Amino acid sequence: MHSELDVYDRRILALLQEDASLSSAQIAEQVGLSQSPCWRRIQRMKEEGVIRGQVTLLDRKKIGLNTQIFAEIKLNAHGRSNFTEFTEAIRGFPEVLECYVLMGAVDFLLRIVTADIEAYERFFFEKLSMVPGIQEVNSIVALSEIKSTTSLPV
Repeated sequence: MHSELDVYDRRILALLQEDASLSSAQIAEQVGLSQSPCWRRIQRMKEEGVIRGQVTLLDRKKIGLNTQIFAEIKLNAHGRSNFTEFTEAIRGFPEVLECYVLMGAVDFLLRIVTADIEAYERFFFEKLSMVPGIQEVNSIVALSEIKSTTSLPV
């Protein structure tokens, strides 16, 4: 279900994406509402699932996760029939931050973070390559990050 968002909702969402620790009073002041209606709007958007949660974003390099790899996964014909088994295995790997089902030459794209290339090699041989149904993995190492954001264009 697509929620209808007005200009106030969009302003509230933009502010929360930048700083989820803002109080409803601080948000209300910045968007031009009083505190109670602003709070009700935030609660409604939480109930509707527009706001899925609030998290703390970490700098991966400052906690020692210096390597980012994108892995293209191709499943064999038998692997495609075990889609659920594959996705559950991937969800169980904390190194995998994102997993997308693709159309085209490959079946999945994974974003993986590890401390270094050696740690990725261990992850690859001890975990990823052990998942049943994988025919091929093409690993692409990201050299640098040009843009990374969690903010959606509201």
